[in-house]
Parts: sequence; C-alpha cells; structure tokens
Amino acid sequence: MRNIFICSIIGLLALTSCGGEGKILPNISGKPGEIIVVATKAQWESETGAAIRDVLAADYPSLPQREPLFNLSNVPEASLNKLLKVHRNMLYLKPADGAEPTVRICNDIWARPQIVVVVTVPPTDDAAAAFIRSNGDQIVEAFEKAERERILANAKEFEEVGLRSVVENKFGGSPRFPNGYSLKKQASDFIWISYETSFLNQGIFIYRFPFTDMSQFTMDNLIAKRDEVLKDMVPAPNEGSYMITNPVNPVYRQVRFNDIDMYEVRTLWDTHNDYMGGPFVSRAFLSPDGKSIIVTEGFVYAPKYKKRNYLRQVDAITGSFRWAEGKE
Repeated sequence: MRNIFICSIIGLLALTSCGGEGKILPNISGKPGEIIVVATKAQWESETGAAIRDVLAADYPSLPQREPLFNLSNVPEASLNKLLKVHRNMLYLKPADGAEPTVRICNDIWARPQIVVVVTVPPTDDAAAAFIRSNGDQIVEAFEKAERERILANAKEFEEVGLRSVVENKFGGSPRFPNGYSLKKQASDFIWISYETSFLNQGIFIYRFPFTDMSQFTMDNLIAKRDEVLKDMVPAPNEGSYMITNPVNPVYRQVRFNDIDMYEVRTLWDTHNDYMGGPFVSRAFLSPDGKSIIVTEGFVYAPKYKKRNYLRQVDAITGSFRWAEGKE
C-alpha cells in the first residue's frame, strides 16, 4: 500500500489533486467493467502497456469461459474529449517528473460516480512497468470497489425492501436486493431469492447450520456442506437432478465486509444428472451469538451471455449482508 493515496474532493490541478467539490457533475458513461487507459501510444505498446493489461485484463476468477477482469481501451491524453472524460472508470498515466511514483485514487473528477486512478510513473519503461505490477492488487481493488459501490447504490435506491425483511426475520440480517428480485423458496434454515428472465438466472441463497468448531470454515468442509444443503433445496428440471459443486480450481480466501469476517469460495456449479452450470461465489461467517454459520451465495446461469458482470452483481449483493440493528 506504500505510495497509494485516496484523493479528497479538493479541486483538479493537472490531476495531482482530485475532485470537484460543489460542482454539478454529469452522470458517468460507459458500461460496467470498462476502463479507459489514458496513456501515450508508445506507453500502451511497450512493457508499460503490457503491465497494465497483465494487471487489469487478467482472467476473471472462476468463470466457465475466459473473460478479463476489465475491458480496456487506450486513449491518448490529447484525445480525451468531453465525452470520454465522463467515463465511469479511468486509469490515467502521468510522468513522475523526478518525484516519487505514486498511485492516487480519485473520485468524481468529471462525472459522478466516477473513479480515476492516477499513476505517476518513473521515466523508464521497465521501471514504470515494474511500479504498475507492484501496485497491481491495489489498482484492481480500487476499480472493483467502485463497481461494487455502484451496484449497491442501485440496490439501495431501488430496493425490494420486503425481501430484506423476510431474510432479517429468519437470519438476523440481510443483503439489499434491487428491484426485480423475488422470493423463490423458503424453508426453516434456507431462503432462495432470484432474478430471472428468459435466458438469465441470478440467484441468491442464504442458509444456516450449527457451528461446532472453526474447522467447518475450511474450503473442503464448506463445499461439502454446500453440496449437502443444495441437494435437498435446489432441484434441477430433470428427475433426480440437483445443484452440485464443480471441484475444479476453487478460489478460497478470507474477506471482510461490513465488519464481518467471511470465508469465501469461488468456483463453478454443475447439476447432477443434467447439463446446467455456471459460476458462483459463496461466503460463510459466524452468527453474533456464535451458535450458527450463515452462508450467503450468489450464482449465475446465463448460457447465452458472458457472465462476468452478472457475477459481479450477485457478488456485490451477497457481500452487502448487514446485521439488523441490535443483532450485531
């Protein structure tokens, strides 16, 4: 995190400080998952550009087909017109001019809600590439956080409040569900909430089981419990078919959202005795009374579409789980 700065909204001077407090800003443009990279053609075609692509266009984890973390477009600074300046996500390369290289994370410079990550880079190509790679995790997380916050702002503004009440009454807390989601199934320790169209299914599971010890939070045990619960609760169309976990290359890590420590599993789901499948992200955490493990999971079934943005949406929704007031 050395040389990473969050810029306050204090005005704009050659992108060394950030923002536009008091200004009326237009809405952002561009599609989710797109980033404009403001850099010279020479930078884009050199090792510096390769480093940017290695960091920001790496494969998105745990998808059935390869998709990049972000779709990148290079725009030289001289071509950055009014239309491009309001893009939702921007990586802006500036020369360090003898100063120490830095990464500045700036919000709402030309539009709202916009993120501009300003990277002042060393003068040599190899040094600039090395600096970008060494700060790659923080740069990716800045853009991921911005996309997540936009999804949650939409969920908050257009929330299906009744769904939150249903989940809170059963589990003591809930994510926020945007307009279009509906209750699909409810059992004693299980709720399934879903957004469905003809060729898209974005599903959210919330379920609970008794806590005995911390070994239950290992990846293998979480997957085993997932398969046990979903075999009973999530049948597929064919007789005797049900949702299962594809064990190929799962991604496991500890995360923290809303002051809750969570154990996250990302991989693919399949169906026993059927051909349906797709990506999912699952997070398990301890209830405040220490008696139960609660799991929130988001999955995507979209056989006709790319899945990255749909998975990002359910990822953000499940990560928005908060304890109801007085339940923390």
